[in-house]
Amino acid sequence: MTGSSPIALPDSLVSTGWLADNLTAPGLRVFDTTCFLVPDPKTALRAESGRASYEAGHIPGAGFLDITGPEFSDPSGRFRFTMPAPERLAAAFGAHGIGDDTAVVLYAADNPSWATRFWWMLQVAGHDNAAVLDGGLKKWTAEGRPVEAGAERHPAATLTPKPRPHLVVDREGVLEALAAGHCVVNALTPEQHAGTGGTHYGRPGRIAGSVNVASRDLLDPLTNAFIPQAEIEAAMRAVGALQAERVVPYCGGGIAASVTTFWLTRLGHRNVALYDNSLGEWVTDPELPMQTG
Repeated sequence: MTGSSPIALPDSLVSTGWLADNLTAPGLRVFDTTCFLVPDPKTALRAESGRASYEAGHIPGAGFLDITGPEFSDPSGRFRFTMPAPERLAAAFGAHGIGDDTAVVLYAADNPSWATRFWWMLQVAGHDNAAVLDGGLKKWTAEGRPVEAGAERHPAATLTPKPRPHLVVDREGVLEALAAGHCVVNALTPEQHAGTGGTHYGRPGRIAGSVNVASRDLLDPLTNAFIPQAEIEAAMRAVGALQAERVVPYCGGGIAASVTTFWLTRLGHRNVALYDNSLGEWVTDPELPMQTG
């Protein structure tokens, strides 16, 4: 795809109608990013690749990006879904046909956080010409749009890495943000935030001093599309995220929080960093403060 004329994406969030009208446009690549978190008595939630679901039915022409594999989760990382270095990400995306001139649309079968995670990884690698499909495959099929079975692998392309490591932080970055009075946002549910219910990661509750905007609550459960932008903006503003100098979103493993990074960026915030390993890392150190209630 290198050397092709890039299609102009209208926004970082595109509609099913727009995608249907532009599905065969030169320079556009579409990817299914589905993963499933399955209840497991040993690990609370087990990550299962969405490849079988993709091969059973996907948007025509779409490739598949597997976050459970070694390309997009660092196999040397101590925690699940640890983000690879920007240079490794660029090489992996290039191997799937994403080049410097490629426009990318990302979707998932159910939870859009897988698509926003890949959108953020493209940002970290330095590729800006990407969008998330609003409503994903659920909305696409509900509208009677076509799907196809099987698998597709696009020819490799060259994606020049333009690393943005500042878009991701570790626990030291979170501690620095808290000490500086920046906004740390928990994307998990209110029950998880309070420590009163839902999955926890070894210690219930939240990072002490953090606020809560649940990524779950930013979706319309009927359509799987995001709720109106004005409502999302109001939710972010209510916890001080839009007014803060810097925002660090987190969740259990850096997936749900990518919805927060995606939306804060869409709303114009230019100083947002994802806590990549999130509570999966934080809870392992008893010296790191947690709160409940």
